[in-house]
Amino acid sequence: MTGLDLTTDVLVVGGGPAATWAALKAAQAGADVVLADKGYCGTSGATASGGTGVWYVPPDPAAREAAMASREKLGGYLDDRRWKERVLDQTYAGMNELAAAGRYPFPTGPDGTQLRNGLQGPEYMRRMRIRVQRAGARVLDHSPVTELLTDPSGAVAGARGYRRQAGGTYRVRAGAVVLATGGCAFLSGALGCNVNTGDGALFAAEAGAELSGMEFSNAYGIAPEGTSVTKTAFYSFATFYHEDGTVLEGAASQGGRSVIARALLHEKVYCRLDRADASARRAMRLAQPNFFLTFDRLGVDPFTERFAITLLAEGTVRGTGGIRLTGDDCSTTVPGLYAAGDATTRELICGGFTGGGSHNAAWAISSGTWAGQGAARYALSFGRRGGTRRLAPTGGAGLRPARAAGPADAHREVIEAVQSEVLPYEKNYLRHGMALTTSLAALERHLGRGPLRAARHGAGCRTGPRGRGDDRTRPLDVRLRARPHREPRHGTAPRLPRSGPRTASPHHHRRTRRGVDPARAGGRTPGGSLVIEFISAERCIACDKCIKVCPTNVFDRGEDGIPVLARHTDCQTCFQCEANCPADALYVAPQTHPLPADEPTVRDEDGLDRAGLLGSYRRHIGWGRGRTPGARLAVGPHLNPPGSKETSLPITS
Repeated sequence: MTGLDLTTDVLVVGGGPAATWAALKAAQAGADVVLADKGYCGTSGATASGGTGVWYVPPDPAAREAAMASREKLGGYLDDRRWKERVLDQTYAGMNELAAAGRYPFPTGPDGTQLRNGLQGPEYMRRMRIRVQRAGARVLDHSPVTELLTDPSGAVAGARGYRRQAGGTYRVRAGAVVLATGGCAFLSGALGCNVNTGDGALFAAEAGAELSGMEFSNAYGIAPEGTSVTKTAFYSFATFYHEDGTVLEGAASQGGRSVIARALLHEKVYCRLDRADASARRAMRLAQPNFFLTFDRLGVDPFTERFAITLLAEGTVRGTGGIRLTGDDCSTTVPGLYAAGDATTRELICGGFTGGGSHNAAWAISSGTWAGQGAARYALSFGRRGGTRRLAPTGGAGLRPARAAGPADAHREVIEAVQSEVLPYEKNYLRHGMALTTSLAALERHLGRGPLRAARHGAGCRTGPRGRGDDRTRPLDVRLRARPHREPRHGTAPRLPRSGPRTASPHHHRRTRRGVDPARAGGRTPGGSLVIEFISAERCIACDKCIKVCPTNVFDRGEDGIPVLARHTDCQTCFQCEANCPADALYVAPQTHPLPADEPTVRDEDGLDRAGLLGSYRRHIGWGRGRTPGARLAVGPHLNPPGSKETSLPITS
């Protein structure tokens, strides 16, 4: 073995909420822990870039009952009451722990009681990284895992990967592995999701684990056209319009998103948050400052001006399907393999309906806790034997092509082919059985051809800029092969008749899939477009912070110490570099499409400074000496404007 060679009790793959809770709890259980993330633990993923409500319900029987019943019908009664009770209990304990041990600055209500039903992503994940490191876990940033390793019995016993910034391969021998790699958004450009590419589903399938609920994976989020910010809660205050300015009847953030999708097939759709009164507008800015970054930088007042919107695919990030769990400790069908967060199915608490933000956030806390504790128990039962087992690799395509390797950039054709079947509204969001069959046939034709003969990207690392080769194509096959008549409850196809809650209807059961055809493979294409447009050499203090924290590894250090945009097209517009820059030397443009080289609004440092844009995001979230954390002020409005179909609960992130 050349490169870094480590031995540990528990290896956690991922760097978001579920991964950090798993690493923390495994370490607290006495296990030696390594956490390996393809990006930077603390900035990777959808939560770190945005924020979320949390399914936090005090232990009042009536409140708990209402919380559990709220989505049962929407989810087709495919959930599990016992698991929902467990998640509510664990989330309540976890959020209270985050307040006490993590010292998270929750806002307070009028009576002085902390409001713990929401989290601001940057603050949350910064504190979780600190907690993981203080617990003694070793963190490998920018170190994508490329394959799992198994022992002679088939039990998962470690992983191999590649260190993008440090250089070279690595191997981790482990008593148990937790997959907490997030869902899959197919490089759609949704906020923070270009690192969510289905790695965990692929690894699990290669090791022989089962997936479940993959048909419930066509979630889409609303975003201003040409941007990445898919935070949809405040669209409950919106009126949606046709291109000619007339109201788009039936359009809504919830219960009317399919109307928007159908309209977008043949015209632009516009929006205005014109149902928010003055107090709601003030509260919205405090609750979700990153929601307004796009508007402020485009010079748009979303409360008074109409702006064009789009829908961006969020797949299993906001959807439901993923790795099937077989035990209360989040074990899988493969010994030694545990899973947590969006990499797993959330049918147990959501059925066939989207987990949205709050339920998925609660699931990340709970499943991460249980997976970490379960993996620690399993690994510690081996004693020293866990690190001496003979290992065999499970990876295939991209690592060990069955055919001659193709061109180094062949993966791009594969990604485009996959995206052409999973991103269009008419094929996915508005899908039906025939559409799925047609898409599967198209992919079968394409995926059996030469482009899948992926070339290597360094020793033992799959083709592509972030070290993965076929993250999206193979899980897709599992998803498309689900029964044509099982449509997601958050989708738009006609519903089948139901025989009532908890009855023995033949449709009230879950669909599982085992493994994936080993002949499938793929490549990796850069996600996103030119976005970051300005680095102030005068302000920069050459601290390398932006290089370290960028989840997609966009920056390199220049010869003069000033960061350079070495992989510009990999930027996912998550604003993390700007938030973490202590010198306010970065400005991130909100657009996800290339801007002209002479674009004045992002080339004029004096103009950016006069407009207060340099460092503005950092100010809004309250980072920097002497500032009040924005999370402490994040009490949002009730999401129940007149005529709204939305929940009446307040938003706090």
